Amino acid sequence: MGQRYPALNDGHVRFIEEQHLFFVATAMADGRVNLSPKGMDALRVLSPERVLWLNVTGSGNETATHLQHNPRMTLMFCAFAGKPLILRLYGQARAIHQGDAEWEALAALLPALPGARQLFDLTVELVQSSCGMSVPFMDYQGEREQLNDWAKAKGPEGIRQYWQDRNQTSLDGVASGIVEKSRQQR
Repeated sequence: MGQRYPALNDGHVRFIEEQHLFFVATAMADGRVNLSPKGMDALRVLSPERVLWLNVTGSGNETATHLQHNPRMTLMFCAFAGKPLILRLYGQARAIHQGDAEWEALAALLPALPGARQLFDLTVELVQSSCGMSVPFMDYQGEREQLNDWAKAKGPEGIRQYWQDRNQTSLDGVASGIVEKSRQQR
Protein backbone atom coordinates (compact mmCIF):
# COMPACT_ATOMS: atom_id res chain seq x y z
CA MET A 1 0.00 0.00 0.00
CA GLY A 2 1.00 3.60 -0.50
CA GLN A 3 3.09 5.51 2.01
CA ARG A 4 3.99 9.17 2.41
CA TYR A 5 7.38 10.61 3.31
CA PRO A 6 8.48 14.21 3.93
CA ALA A 7 11.61 13.71 1.81
CA LEU A 8 13.50 11.13 -0.23
CA ASN A 9 15.24 8.35 1.64
CA ASP A 10 18.23 6.28 0.44
CA GLY A 11 15.97 3.57 -1.02
CA HIS A 12 14.00 6.14 -3.01
CA VAL A 13 17.21 7.66 -4.38
CA ARG A 14 18.52 4.23 -5.46
CA PHE A 15 15.20 3.49 -7.17
CA ILE A 16 15.25 6.83 -9.01
CA GLU A 17 18.85 6.29 -10.14
CA GLU A 18 17.88 2.91 -11.65
CA GLN A 19 15.06 4.35 -13.79
CA HIS A 20 15.50 5.21 -17.47
CA LEU A 21 12.22 7.12 -17.69
CA PHE A 22 10.24 9.52 -15.54
CA PHE A 23 7.17 11.66 -16.05
CA VAL A 24 6.64 15.33 -15.17
CA ALA A 25 3.28 17.02 -14.63
CA THR A 26 2.51 20.72 -14.29
CA ALA A 27 -0.55 22.95 -14.64
CA MET A 28 -1.60 26.55 -14.30
CA ALA A 29 -4.78 27.46 -12.43
CA ASP A 30 -6.68 27.28 -15.73
CA GLY A 31 -5.96 25.44 -18.94
CA ARG A 32 -4.48 22.11 -19.77
CA VAL A 33 -2.49 19.85 -17.48
CA ASN A 34 0.81 18.92 -19.07
CA LEU A 35 2.26 15.43 -18.62
CA SER A 36 5.54 14.58 -20.35
CA PRO A 37 7.85 11.56 -20.40
CA LYS A 38 11.55 12.30 -19.84
CA GLY A 39 14.71 10.26 -20.15
CA MET A 40 18.30 10.73 -21.40
CA ASP A 41 19.96 10.39 -17.96
CA ALA A 42 19.03 14.04 -17.34
CA LEU A 43 17.98 13.94 -13.67
CA ARG A 44 19.98 14.15 -10.45
CA VAL A 45 18.92 13.94 -6.82
CA LEU A 46 20.89 16.71 -5.10
CA SER A 47 19.52 16.10 -1.60
CA PRO A 48 16.54 14.40 0.07
CA GLU A 49 14.53 17.57 -0.66
CA ARG A 50 15.98 18.66 -4.01
CA VAL A 51 15.93 17.21 -7.52
CA LEU A 52 17.38 18.79 -10.65
CA TRP A 53 16.64 17.81 -14.22
CA LEU A 54 17.65 19.08 -17.63
CA ASN A 55 14.98 19.79 -20.22
CA VAL A 56 15.96 19.65 -23.87
CA THR A 57 14.26 21.40 -26.77
CA GLY A 58 11.05 19.77 -27.91
CA SER A 59 7.83 20.53 -29.71
CA GLY A 60 6.34 22.47 -26.79
CA ASN A 61 7.50 24.40 -23.76
CA GLU A 62 4.59 23.76 -21.41
CA THR A 63 6.51 22.96 -18.22
CA ALA A 64 8.46 26.22 -18.12
CA THR A 65 5.41 28.23 -19.11
CA HIS A 66 3.29 26.66 -16.37
CA LEU A 67 5.93 27.27 -13.69
CA GLN A 68 5.87 31.01 -14.41
CA HIS A 69 2.27 31.03 -13.14
CA ASN A 70 2.12 28.10 -10.75
CA PRO A 71 5.30 26.48 -9.39
CA ARG A 72 3.70 23.10 -8.58
CA MET A 73 5.36 20.08 -10.15
CA THR A 74 4.96 16.32 -9.79
CA LEU A 75 7.55 13.80 -10.94
CA MET A 76 6.56 10.14 -11.25
CA PHE A 77 8.82 7.10 -11.56
CA CYS A 78 7.53 3.57 -12.30
CA ALA A 79 9.27 0.22 -11.92
CA PHE A 80 9.08 -1.56 -15.27
CA ALA A 81 11.39 -4.31 -13.98
CA GLY A 82 11.91 -5.94 -10.59
CA LYS A 83 9.75 -5.23 -7.56
CA PRO A 84 6.64 -3.17 -8.39
CA LEU A 85 6.71 0.46 -7.27
CA ILE A 86 5.43 3.87 -8.29
CA LEU A 87 7.16 6.85 -6.69
CA ARG A 88 5.80 10.39 -6.93
CA LEU A 89 7.63 13.55 -5.88
CA TYR A 90 5.41 16.56 -5.19
CA GLY A 91 6.83 20.02 -4.75
CA GLN A 92 7.59 23.50 -5.95
CA ALA A 93 9.87 24.00 -8.94
CA ARG A 94 11.55 26.77 -10.80
CA ALA A 95 13.03 27.02 -14.26
CA ILE A 96 16.65 28.03 -14.67
CA HIS A 97 17.53 29.37 -18.11
CA GLN A 98 20.87 29.67 -19.85
CA GLY A 99 20.97 33.39 -19.12
CA ASP A 100 20.61 32.83 -15.36
CA ALA A 101 23.64 33.11 -13.08
CA GLU A 102 23.10 29.57 -11.71
CA TRP A 103 22.98 27.88 -15.11
CA GLU A 104 26.64 27.05 -15.53
CA ALA A 105 27.22 25.50 -12.09
CA LEU A 106 24.00 23.47 -12.12
CA ALA A 107 24.27 22.38 -15.76
CA ALA A 108 27.71 20.95 -14.95
CA LEU A 109 25.97 18.37 -12.71
CA LEU A 110 24.21 16.83 -15.73
CA PRO A 111 25.29 15.48 -19.10
CA ALA A 112 25.88 18.14 -21.76
CA LEU A 113 23.01 17.41 -24.14
CA PRO A 114 22.48 19.16 -27.46
CA GLY A 115 19.39 21.34 -27.45
CA ALA A 116 19.52 21.97 -23.69
CA ARG A 117 16.73 24.45 -22.92
CA GLN A 118 16.11 24.77 -19.18
CA LEU A 119 17.01 23.19 -15.88
CA PHE A 120 14.18 22.49 -13.46
CA ASP A 121 15.00 22.68 -9.77
CA LEU A 122 12.35 20.89 -7.68
CA THR A 123 12.04 21.39 -3.95
CA VAL A 124 10.44 18.17 -2.74
CA GLU A 125 7.61 18.67 -0.25
CA LEU A 126 6.08 15.19 -0.30
CA VAL A 127 7.15 11.76 -1.53
CA GLN A 128 4.48 9.14 -2.08
CA SER A 129 5.01 5.50 -2.90
CA SER A 130 2.31 3.20 -4.23
CA CYS A 131 2.25 -0.46 -5.17
CA GLY A 132 2.73 -0.30 -8.94
CA MET A 133 1.34 -3.81 -9.34
CA SER A 134 -0.57 -2.83 -12.49
CA VAL A 135 2.53 -1.42 -14.24
CA PRO A 136 3.65 -3.91 -16.91
CA PHE A 137 7.12 -5.42 -17.14
CA MET A 138 9.04 -3.78 -19.95
CA ASP A 139 12.56 -4.33 -21.25
CA TYR A 140 14.91 -1.39 -21.62
CA GLN A 141 16.62 -1.58 -25.00
CA GLY A 142 18.53 1.69 -25.01
CA GLU A 143 18.19 5.40 -25.57
CA ARG A 144 16.74 6.91 -28.72
CA GLU A 145 19.23 9.23 -30.38
CA GLN A 146 16.89 11.01 -32.81
CA LEU A 147 16.33 14.10 -30.62
CA ASN A 148 20.06 14.51 -29.97
CA ASP A 149 20.79 14.05 -33.68
CA TRP A 150 18.13 16.64 -34.59
CA ALA A 151 19.52 19.17 -32.09
CA LYS A 152 23.13 18.62 -33.27
CA ALA A 153 22.06 19.14 -36.89
CA LYS A 154 20.26 22.37 -35.97
CA GLY A 155 23.22 23.74 -34.03
CA PRO A 156 22.94 26.42 -31.31
CA GLU A 157 21.61 29.14 -33.63
CA GLY A 158 19.10 26.76 -35.21
CA ILE A 159 17.87 25.73 -31.75
CA ARG A 160 17.40 29.38 -30.75
CA GLN A 161 15.47 29.99 -33.96
CA TYR A 162 13.31 26.93 -33.17
CA TRP A 163 12.58 28.44 -29.74
CA GLN A 164 11.58 31.68 -31.47
CA ASP A 165 9.37 29.90 -33.98
CA ARG A 166 7.88 27.06 -31.92
CA ASN A 167 8.46 27.46 -28.15
CA GLN A 168 7.23 31.01 -27.48
CA THR A 169 3.61 30.15 -26.65
CA SER A 170 1.98 27.32 -24.69
CA LEU A 171 -0.91 25.22 -25.93
CA ASP A 172 -3.21 27.61 -24.04
CA GLY A 173 -1.69 30.71 -25.70
CA VAL A 174 0.45 31.81 -22.74
CA ALA A 175 3.85 33.36 -23.46
CA SER A 176 6.82 31.23 -22.38
CA GLY A 177 9.50 33.96 -22.48
CA ILE A 178 12.06 31.36 -23.60
CA VAL A 179 13.99 33.63 -25.96
CA GLU A 180 14.35 36.54 -23.53
CA LYS A 181 15.10 34.35 -20.51
CA SER A 182 17.76 32.30 -22.28
CA ARG A 183 19.99 35.09 -23.50
CA GLN A 184 23.58 34.26 -22.72
CA GLN A 185 25.16 36.50 -20.12
CA ARG A 186 27.96 38.56 -21.57
